[in-house]
Order: sequence, then C-alpha cells, then structure tokens
Amino acid sequence: MSEKNKLIPGLPSGFEDRWNKTLILKKRLLKVIENNFIRYGFDPLETPSFEIAENIGSFLAEDDNNPMSDVFSFNDGEKNITLRYDLSSPLARFVAQNNQELPSIYKRYAIQNVFRNEKSGNARFREFTQADCDIVGNVNPAQANAELCNLVASTLIECGLKKDQFTINVSNRKIIQGLIQDLKIPANKEIKVMRAIDKLDKPDFGIKGVEDLLKKERKDKSGAITKGADLNDDQVSKILNFLKIKDLKKLKQDFKNPITLEGIKELEDLFEVLDFGNYSELVKTNFTIVRGLAYYDGFCIETNLNFKTTNNKGKEIDIGSVCSGGQYNKLISRFKGVDIPGTGVSIGVDRLLFAMSQINQVQLDDQKPVIVCVMDEKYLKNYYEILDILRKNNINSEIFLDSKKNLGKQLTYANKRGCPIAVICGENEFKDSKITLKNLLGIKGEDNQITFSKENLVNEIKKFI
Repeated sequence: MSEKNKLIPGLPSGFEDRWNKTLILKKRLLKVIENNFIRYGFDPLETPSFEIAENIGSFLAEDDNNPMSDVFSFNDGEKNITLRYDLSSPLARFVAQNNQELPSIYKRYAIQNVFRNEKSGNARFREFTQADCDIVGNVNPAQANAELCNLVASTLIECGLKKDQFTINVSNRKIIQGLIQDLKIPANKEIKVMRAIDKLDKPDFGIKGVEDLLKKERKDKSGAITKGADLNDDQVSKILNFLKIKDLKKLKQDFKNPITLEGIKELEDLFEVLDFGNYSELVKTNFTIVRGLAYYDGFCIETNLNFKTTNNKGKEIDIGSVCSGGQYNKLISRFKGVDIPGTGVSIGVDRLLFAMSQINQVQLDDQKPVIVCVMDEKYLKNYYEILDILRKNNINSEIFLDSKKNLGKQLTYANKRGCPIAVICGENEFKDSKITLKNLLGIKGEDNQITFSKENLVNEIKKFI
C-alpha cells in the first residue's frame, strides 16, 4: 500500500478507547455497582443495542422539526431501528412485552452501553456505559424513591467516594407543572420550559441562559441558536423568581396550585421514609431539577460531585450529574393495554470514572504477571511446568513468547509491562532443581536476585507480591 493510501488511525468525536489503569478502575466500579444493585434486591436484564425506532420513541431532541436528531437511526427494510439512547425506554418495551410473566413489582438492573448523537466534550461521550436500577409496578412512591436515594448513596460510597464528595438533589416535576398551569403556558411549550429550567446548573448557562431559553432564543459561544419557549416577560419573571426558592416551607407559603402542593407532599413523604435509613443527610431539595427527558412526571433526582475536575488541557470543568433519574408513570402505557408506573436511577459510569480517575483515592488491584523467561529453548517443557505451578496457585503469570530473544530483550519487555518478578532459569538451575527470581521492582544497584529450591517457588514469589 502506498504512503498516500495508508489509513490514519483515529476515532470519531465522542468515542474513546479505555485501557491500563483507567479500564482497571472502570471494571472495579462496574463490579462494585453490580454487587450493590444485587444487594438491594434487583434482578439483571439485558436488552439489545437496537430497538424498533417507534418503540424507543424520541424524548431527547430539542428540535421539534427533527425529533430523532439526537439518536443514531438506520433503515432496516420495512422499519427504522435506533441504537438505544438510554436503558429506560428498552425497559418499558420489555415490560409491556412480558408483563404477564413478571412479578407485580419488578426490580431490575441493567449495565450496558448507550448511544447519543450529540455534541461531545467535558466527560460527555456519544457512547457510554449506564448502570440503571428501576422499580416497575404499583408501589408506595415514597418508599420506592427513598430506596433509590439510599441505593445511589450506598453505591457511590462503595465505589470509593466520601460522603462529603457528592450531593443527591431531589425535586418533583409536579411543582413546576403547577406553576406552568397557573401561568397559562400552553401544553406544547411545557417540555421547552422544563428543559430550559433543567439547564440552570449546566456549564455556560446559569440564570441568563435559562432566561434566554424561556424567551425567544439562546445563542451560545459558538454562535449556534436554540429556539426558546417564547414566553412573555411576566411568565419568565415568575419562573425565574421560583428558581430562587430553596426550601419546602417557603414553597408551600408562596404556591397554592393543587398540582404543586401534590408535588410538595410527595417530597415530604419521601423525606419521612428517608429518615428511617442511613443517608437522609446526603439528600437535598433542589426545585430547579426537572429532568430534560419528556417522560418524567413526578419525582426527579440528580447527583452531583462536590469536587472539581479538569479536562486533558488542565482546564477546570463541570461534568454535571453522575447519577440521575426519576418517576415515569406513562412511559410503559405508550404500549397498548399496559399501564404500569415506574421509577428509576441511572449512574453514568464513564462520567463517574472520568472524575474518580482524577482524585486517586481508590486502591486498584493491578497485579501484573510474573514473567517466566526462556533462557534455552531445549528447556521449554520445564518453563511450562513452572508456569503451570504458578497459575495453579492463582499467581498471575506468563511465559515469554519468543524463545529466540535474548534475556536482555525479555527483561526490557517485562519492565515495560510492569512485571514485578522474572523467573530466570538456565542449565545450572534445572540440573540442581533450583529456581532463580529477579525482583524487577527492586532498587537499582542492590542485589535483587535470589536462588532457592524449586519446591519453595510459590512461597518465595508470594513474598514479593
């Protein structure tokens, strides 16, 4: 192949390779998260990456003229299919399809990748791993939602965060829905208002950005324009005043709409149940949280980290929520004959990974292998006998795979791998039933090599690892 035609290695924007310590940390987080989900009584579910487009719905896009713009969709003959953008929509389809076989209260967890065709950057990816827990069925909402709050708190602590490093913020969509009703905002503008409010704490937004989205339009730093809800000045002013309220008592004094009061009562009931557990002090009210997805209709939750993160250029960034979710009473009812409420939370594993990679407070079990060097090809059988002993004793180990390389090149390879120990045996060792070990992590200039009887191999190695 000519130089001109050679491929240039690279990835599309929003996609990322993960390896070495980053991937080891991710795998540890996934293991901890799954174990905690199981401990809370959730059962696993796995759904395909693709769903029929009309089943998965369009809840992401802010462009009414192009409702599927934020997802990856493809024509599949008679139907369009879409890569799942979250794990809740596939759950809704699954429950509707299998509800006769499921228990009356279905608690499921799913840990899978999702795909979003949106702008990437600042720990936002177009493919990322979500870890979801949902409770589907007719339940006491306060109990179910308190269970989810407790689950989020305990999971993040198990992952290695300290209690003061994150805050679980909760609200209820009904509170703002009552205000929208009082302000006589038409139903077709409701989701635009919700999405505008939901962006208050997002990077580069703030109160001015929300105000612009509630009015005619917002222009971002790049010059891109997002069409707003086109509310009048009085409506915008009252919504912005609402956003300044921080506690339930003040809310009850100022707002008397029945829907708003219903949302307030549901939050009060939630905190009553939370007081029975161990994490109530980590849960705070934040009435600006309404969740951007259209299918939420009650309880809302967003979990934010209380420490700063930086991008690969060293610039301080706000990565947003690492765990969010809420209540959806109508998502499953889109399917004929099924009307089952649900509530759930979703941990953004890769966003959490991005943040935790920077604070370096999780001890990783990154045990590199012992390397068995090949000094002489005629002893290859003997080297494999040593390798077998190590592996049978659960010692990570490998044999050098090119017997024609000299010892220096084998040790260079071992050092690059970070191997802690090299087994170096030649004719004299095999004749005397001895083993020689070289401590590759020892201090340079010191005697880092020992020779001993073959039967002591495992005990001697364990002194180093």
